[in-house]
Amino acid sequence: MLRIVFDVNVLVSSLITRGKPRELWLKARSKQFILILSREIVSEFVEVMGREKFSKYVGEEDIRIFLHALYETASFVRIKSRFKVIREDPDDDIVLRTAYDSKADYIVSGDKHLLSLGEFKGTKIVTVEEMLKILRKRV
Repeated sequence: MLRIVFDVNVLVSSLITRGKPRELWLKARSKQFILILSREIVSEFVEVMGREKFSKYVGEEDIRIFLHALYETASFVRIKSRFKVIREDPDDDIVLRTAYDSKADYIVSGDKHLLSLGEFKGTKIVTVEEMLKILRKRV
């Protein structure tokens, strides 16, 4: 089964919008692949969702329910690696480390710094749309 890491922007989009990110999240919920996360990714997600601009989309209860679903769905990896790759946005390194330490097959992101890499140490980095196409081909 594929092992896939979601970047924070994918988690945020899957919570606040209907569409492809939500579709991908629902595939994770139905165990069509193994969603891999780390405590650090979830912490950044919580911090981002606490920003005022997101309060018009979801309330605290929605975030709490989503977090519960994340913990039910995802396999968590402890980050041990320490490399630094993305100078422009060091927070992106958390996603790379999570993927590396979990031996993930894919990272799904909307982040231009990560997507510009295309691949990192054997893990392909793709958009939500690309990941959905890959999953459809595997059925």
